[in-house]
Amino acid sequence: MKKLVYIIRFCLIISITPHLLAQAPKKIVVEHSDFFTVNQIEAPDAALLTGNVRMIHDGVVMTCNKAYYFEKENYIKAFGNVQLVQGDTLFLNSKYAEYSGNVKKAFATGNAVMSSPDATLATDTINFDRNTQEVFYNTNGTIVNKENTLKSKSGRYYVTQKKFQFLTAVTITNPTYVIKSNHLDYYSNSGHSYLLGPSTITSKANYIYTEKGFYDTKKNLAHFLNKSYIKYDDRLIRGDSLYYDRNKEFASATRNVKITDSINRGIVKGHYAEVYKKQDSMFVTKRAVAVNFVENDSVYIHGKKLMVTGKEGNRIIRAFNNVRFYKTDMSGKCDSIHSSTKTALTKLIGNPILWNAENQITGDIMHLIGDSKTEKLDSLKVLNNTFIVSKDTLGTGFNQVKGQDLFGKFKDGKLHDVDIIKNTEVIYYMRNDDKELIGINKNKSSKINIIFDKNAIETITFFKEVDGDIFPEKDLPENGRKLKGLIWRGDERIKSKDDIFPPEENIDNEKIIKQTKIANDRAGVPIKPRKETLNYDKKKTAAKTKK
Repeated sequence: MKKLVYIIRFCLIISITPHLLAQAPKKIVVEHSDFFTVNQIEAPDAALLTGNVRMIHDGVVMTCNKAYYFEKENYIKAFGNVQLVQGDTLFLNSKYAEYSGNVKKAFATGNAVMSSPDATLATDTINFDRNTQEVFYNTNGTIVNKENTLKSKSGRYYVTQKKFQFLTAVTITNPTYVIKSNHLDYYSNSGHSYLLGPSTITSKANYIYTEKGFYDTKKNLAHFLNKSYIKYDDRLIRGDSLYYDRNKEFASATRNVKITDSINRGIVKGHYAEVYKKQDSMFVTKRAVAVNFVENDSVYIHGKKLMVTGKEGNRIIRAFNNVRFYKTDMSGKCDSIHSSTKTALTKLIGNPILWNAENQITGDIMHLIGDSKTEKLDSLKVLNNTFIVSKDTLGTGFNQVKGQDLFGKFKDGKLHDVDIIKNTEVIYYMRNDDKELIGINKNKSSKINIIFDKNAIETITFFKEVDGDIFPEKDLPENGRKLKGLIWRGDERIKSKDDIFPPEENIDNEKIIKQTKIANDRAGVPIKPRKETLNYDKKKTAAKTKK
């Protein structure tokens, strides 16, 4: 029985030993040294190598002026002009270094410099773990490549991925801009930067803030998420997703876009925008609205498309397709709007209709004119087929004024003094102080002047060729109480800033709100490297092969 046990043990030893030998660490090999001595006082249990020392270990070549070689521990301490070389991908230079062949880890200090084909890291102390192919440092370091200079207090370099990772304050300095972040991944071959925490990008052109973003430092292209914005001298651009091209000074924003004009006190909102800085222009769509501040009030202008062009003092706002606008005491609709800050002129183009107080005003051409000095609404001009309609305050009839052209003056944002000229017609329900109907005034003249007070007609004055009378209600039939062309559109009236949006855009907005919630829930999820980052060297090699 004992003999059988011994045989089993012997067989186990024979079967296990080759496996253990296969896992045993390789020994460091000394290829050259000018002098080889043993000095138990200077370096107990170590061989002293001096002069052109060269050692190799598992694909790594190490050179120095002097080294202590601990053969039993498979360990090296190197002094003077130390260099550790791994293939053609990594060069580690320092005044002093230690290397363990058993755990395949290196430690270098004293003007330590790590070089790769794409970047150079200079710091005081560098650690290199060959098992994970990671380099890390905890002393102030400077990384330099063709495009940028990076400075940080600590960092990690993943050799295989060619990626630097910084989890403390890091600064990237480029001739054009400076990036600062507390969490940044930088790929030295592609120049791609991934910003993973509160970060800023500062340049003469603008200032950018993001908490999650991508920046291609070679192509100057970027994509930002999470509370990001781009700030120019006079504009601030926000959006859930921002795309930026520094070379063209072009930016686009998606979802919950807000562009603030600090000089002209205006805001443009929407769910998609394009901003062309060099052309001083922007384009906004998807529930687009421009908000301008006039007379301590806000004017909201909506169109399927909004365009803002021109420099400060000569800015033009254009709105297209089913345009609607709202102000506390005024609202309207038209096909398109053209508004100029230089001339303080706003043109309502294509089927314009205006509601001011209780008055509905229509005509072929309609202009709102402001005072550029006071920034207040000054006057109204309506050309061709002018029609003013309002409901009789107590009855079912309509007060109506018709003519060719209208010229009106505003007071405190409301129409106060109005002239209607050429072929004017009036139907007006006259009431006394007790609101009793006196009669219905129906006449024609060459010109009419109306003075409004407290949103109601105070006086009407007729000029030249006046023809008409005041009729008792019973003497004027229903079909005689309406002027030709009367169309009451009270159900279309825009009564709030929310009414400027058509139903279909509100439905789309609900979908975007859901998308925003999903994006916010993923705000803490780290941004993944792009395919062009991971495949950068492959594409570069393929391009060379084609040549």
